[in-house]
Amino acid sequence: MKTETLIKMANNIGEFFNAESNKEVAAEGVKKHLQRSWEPRMRKAIIAYLQEDGSGLSDIVKIAVSRLE
Repeated sequence: MKTETLIKMANNIGEFFNAESNKEVAAEGVKKHLQRSWEPRMRKAIIAYLQEDGSGLSDIVKIAVSRLE
């Protein structure tokens, strides 16, 4: 899967959880969703993207992905 697609998907998940007023709870929700719903290759790719650049990810997604490591 293309990195651009993963970025878009991750940010869409982040948008959903961003409605949560507590950003810690929101980041944990994104993390859990990625753990449950994304296959290991997808998680590995988004982690690598965050480590290399990460500029396309929303703040809440950056926090969640950093916690996957």
